[in-house]
Amino acid sequence: MPKTVTTELPAEGERLYNAEEKVFPDIQAEPGQKAFIFIHTVPYEGSVALVNLLTSTRLVRKGFDVNIVLYGPGVLLASGTRGYPGVGQEAFPGHLAINNQIKTLLKEGATIYACRFAMGALYGFREDDLIPGITPFNPLDVLDSALTAWKEGAFQMNTWTV
Repeated sequence: MPKTVTTELPAEGERLYNAEEKVFPDIQAEPGQKAFIFIHTVPYEGSVALVNLLTSTRLVRKGFDVNIVLYGPGVLLASGTRGYPGVGQEAFPGHLAINNQIKTLLKEGATIYACRFAMGALYGFREDDLIPGITPFNPLDVLDSALTAWKEGAFQMNTWTV
């Protein structure tokens, strides 16, 4: 049977959605409020890692004291040796989006941690290979960072993918 419905594509710039309306209030942090973002995901295997970093950036800009805990495959987000053909060079637009977002987070005041066990035992990269400003931590701190967040009443976001 032949196609029976035809529609034209909208012109570039035409709006299909109301981008101004918000359903929920625009909550800002009160002084001293913290957020802990726990990331256990493989970079570039999907959008989860980058979305979490973008969400973390929003939390910083809302006034939260943001702590990002990278463990398991999440430590690969912290690689300061990424690039092609040379370190820091983008092979294609967006290739270094994760590194760039991490640098933005550090510049805007977030604290980022990377698990030493995952770096060495799982992926064989050194503390010296981390993006400058990222703090390596003991694997026992994975649990203690979560307990710290809980004890301090911090907002928590946890992402696991494998």
